[in-house]
Amino acid sequence: MSLTTFQVPAPRTSMLVRRRIATYFVGGVDQIPGLVDALGCLVHDLSLDVRDGVRESTMTCAVLIAEDEVEPLLDRLRGLDAVMSSELV
Repeated sequence: MSLTTFQVPAPRTSMLVRRRIATYFVGGVDQIPGLVDALGCLVHDLSLDVRDGVRESTMTCAVLIAEDEVEPLLDRLRGLDAVMSSELV
């Protein structure tokens, strides 16, 4: 008779919360892949507003993220060269 062991995942220390984020960026559509990649979490309701002749574009989205990961996410977005600002809305 052999014993089978199962690994139980460690419990999450914080609950996931839904947060809306607005990010203002320059560089147009070429910047979108980098912005989405920087989010690195579950994204809902992604909306982009990119217009010819307007200096800044906008990305708004809702993310499902742990409370203690919100500020690092905003800092990661703000650290991108194209990002003018990123904030909770």
